[in-house]
Amino acid sequence: MIDKLFPLDKNYILRQAQFVLEEELMDQMIYELKRSYTYLYNPLQLMDQTYAKILDTFDFPKERVQLIYRQLCGIYRFKNRDNQLELLFDGRTHFDKFKEEWEAGFISWIKELGQHEQYVKTMLRMTLLYDTESRAEWAENHCKAFINHYFELKVVKRQGELWLKVG
Repeated sequence: MIDKLFPLDKNYILRQAQFVLEEELMDQMIYELKRSYTYLYNPLQLMDQTYAKILDTFDFPKERVQLIYRQLCGIYRFKNRDNQLELLFDGRTHFDKFKEEWEAGFISWIKELGQHEQYVKTMLRMTLLYDTESRAEWAENHCKAFINHYFELKVVKRQGELWLKVG
């Protein structure tokens, strides 16, 4: 309903841009996850059973990656909450501009996150090294908590609604 009231609001255009790029950037997340694992745990790229499984796995529950992607989308919108559209003189639409900015910002974020063992381990546990639902759920919760801590955010639940606060 709110989307219909202000269809040209910056946050709605940004959300649409993030949605359009979702599949492509989720694939990029997995690619960067594999690179981060190699950098942190196997810089010589010695082929063992775990490394082979990480490199060769393409079938895993995508919902978990999607959840983390959407969490990062929300954090980006929260941190870039100046909702005034600017005048563009380069011929691009706001949609194209937001797509480019979001993609660059997102890739930068996942490269930064990939330098942290906790992020890499939890993402692997719920995706490429997925074995049971309970372990994946545990890893997902720890990954979300790590991301919130990394971006210095608190998720506060009041009267049934979730709010982000800079902590």
